Amino acid sequence: MKTSSKFLSLVLTLAMLFSLSVTTVSAADTTTEPVQGDIVVLYTNDVHCGVDDAVGYAGLAAYRADMLEKTDYVTLVDAGDAVQGAALGTLSRGQYLVDIMNQMGYDVAVPGNHEFDYGMDQFLALAKAQKSGYICCNFMDLKTGKPVFDAYQIITYGETKVAYVGIDTPEAISKSTPTYFQDAKGNYIYGFCQGGDGQDLYKAVQSAVDAAKAEGADYVIAVGHCGIDEQSAPWRSTDIIANVSGLTAFIDGHSHSVIPSQTVADKDGKTVILTSTGTKLENIGKLVLKPDGSVTTGLVSKDDYTKKDDAMDTFVKGIQAKNDALLKKVVAKSDVTLTIMGADGKRAVRNAETNLGDLCADAYRAIGDADIAFVNGGGIRADIPAGDITYEQIIAVHPYGNELCVVEATGQQILDALEMASRSNPGENGGFLQVSGLSYTIDQSIPSSVKVDDEKMFVSVEGARRVKDVLVDGKPIDPKATYTLASHNYMLHDAGDGMNMFQNDNFLMEDVMLDNQVLITYITEELNGSVPVDYAAPQGRITLTGEPFDDVATSAWYYDGVVYAYQNKLFNGTSETTFSPTGTMTRGQMAAVLYRMAGSPDVELTEKFTDVAPDSFCARAVAWAVEQGITNGTTATTFSPSAPIQRQQFAVFLYKYALAAGYDVSVGEDTNILSYLDVSSVGEYAIPAMQWACGAGVLQGSDGNLMPAASCTRAQVAVILQRFAGLAQAG
Repeated sequence: MKTSSKFLSLVLTLAMLFSLSVTTVSAADTTTEPVQGDIVVLYTNDVHCGVDDAVGYAGLAAYRADMLEKTDYVTLVDAGDAVQGAALGTLSRGQYLVDIMNQMGYDVAVPGNHEFDYGMDQFLALAKAQKSGYICCNFMDLKTGKPVFDAYQIITYGETKVAYVGIDTPEAISKSTPTYFQDAKGNYIYGFCQGGDGQDLYKAVQSAVDAAKAEGADYVIAVGHCGIDEQSAPWRSTDIIANVSGLTAFIDGHSHSVIPSQTVADKDGKTVILTSTGTKLENIGKLVLKPDGSVTTGLVSKDDYTKKDDAMDTFVKGIQAKNDALLKKVVAKSDVTLTIMGADGKRAVRNAETNLGDLCADAYRAIGDADIAFVNGGGIRADIPAGDITYEQIIAVHPYGNELCVVEATGQQILDALEMASRSNPGENGGFLQVSGLSYTIDQSIPSSVKVDDEKMFVSVEGARRVKDVLVDGKPIDPKATYTLASHNYMLHDAGDGMNMFQNDNFLMEDVMLDNQVLITYITEELNGSVPVDYAAPQGRITLTGEPFDDVATSAWYYDGVVYAYQNKLFNGTSETTFSPTGTMTRGQMAAVLYRMAGSPDVELTEKFTDVAPDSFCARAVAWAVEQGITNGTTATTFSPSAPIQRQQFAVFLYKYALAAGYDVSVGEDTNILSYLDVSSVGEYAIPAMQWACGAGVLQGSDGNLMPAASCTRAQVAVILQRFAGLAQAG
């Protein structure tokens, strides 16, 4: 791909600074208008059975027809998780979705982790039925050591060859059903190049890229189901790009991120465009590759495009009609709304107790006649409004077709499972446990000490436990005692969400009833067909503590950053109960925070600055910062410790800290900030640091401004430090 040359003037240097940090979430199409001879790639990801949601497949078909009127070269690509997520997939075990994709005429498809949810035999049958087939460079048959599918596919457009390299996240093992990838003896016979802390995956992708280019590909586009969520490291799309060379663009899925166009530096420092559409056809993606090698990407939403293709619309409606009679049947009712949301209107089922979580767990415990029941929050997918309950609504709650199992488990295994499930709090985790017959407390002030292996499977707890006060039927749990535990095969038998501690237990029930049928049976038989007002609110089974600051709401945009800073002892509050998130951070405080982040190493005090007394709280921090080359002060003899630290000064501090720590600061060379209204106010001294900070996504603008001279608040610093820590871990 051709890239523009660099310019020497200050303005055009600034123009290349920050495109890594600017991830526009507007769905407006910002691609270059295609003309005859251009290559247009239309892409979808994480449709999850949303066949007529938003743009819908009928809209996609119409849009493709429109593009074909402008250029002969139009390709349709899917980045995984198409066949699962609603009743249409569950009842047909994915076949209806493959039928629709075949009717759409997809040219390239990559499996996502949920393509495997109906079992390996069904997955392979669906792959065979998929007219486009699947490509994936890292889905390996471990018996032969070879990929199950072709690693890439080359499509020729006139004289131009474009290779599409398929990638599926190694999380497919733990985020589908682990036993599907094993033989009858529990040995893994399929894998995803998940070893080497990411290196095995990067090697597989690089080999595919190199092979495609050796075969004559002019451009290589990765089609991956990898995502950008922190918990998916080191297998994120951003990780892959940073460790591979030769990619032109990366069409991504898995994290449901809305990314019209984001530039990321590859292994050689060259720009790769990253893009993703969200989920359920809320947008369709469009990549335009012109003969000169220029590439643009953007998204088309239902607000941008409203046309529908009649033939495709008729086909989709025909398939939907096959299930309507069964799906619309009323099977129960509820006196209350059952929800996966919290009181703040945000999804809570993956990090806190909800009333629907209580109901689902109670259903497993009652039908399994067990002491305790666990249901993973990621397996509870949709609300049930008050009133009549249909089969369709039940399936929407439990769309995966998991099956009831009951095991004899020790108290210690249960404690380990709770610790594993709670390791991400207050962040989300699909394996977070909704419970019945049991209550527990999560102390979020204690960092998780759970250790997992390359497949994200539980290994051990190596430090203080954050799960406390575990009670079974109101009595303290006995680690040595045996309890009956009801859940589903995904967790107990197949080690879903990394919960491998129960696989060798004695199974009292195994695969006896589908999860949605468990819920229906509980409501109809145990609750006499109606969910009572007892379930109007969560019942107090899960308590969250470790939030010491009264002025930091869990719904605040900076909450996770404050928790990170507090847990890692970078910040103290301004009192025992307040953090003062809008308070200003001073230069002296910033030096002290970075000093703590470095581990507070020994340092000799210096008298370099007349305004930093030897007994000052920041004296050692300032001396350390000078020694490390992080700061030279505001003058030759002053540091100005009480002055508010500006955003650009903070960027310089972090940049020099990163240099001193040996981090890679090469990102950001080809970025652009001309769109920022206050671009000319960036101090010349701060240009390299601001380039790096924004390019790496550590610092972000707001409302079209960089605000380089604005003072940093305590909340902003906490969030930026959390981003910086994530960058350091990824590197």
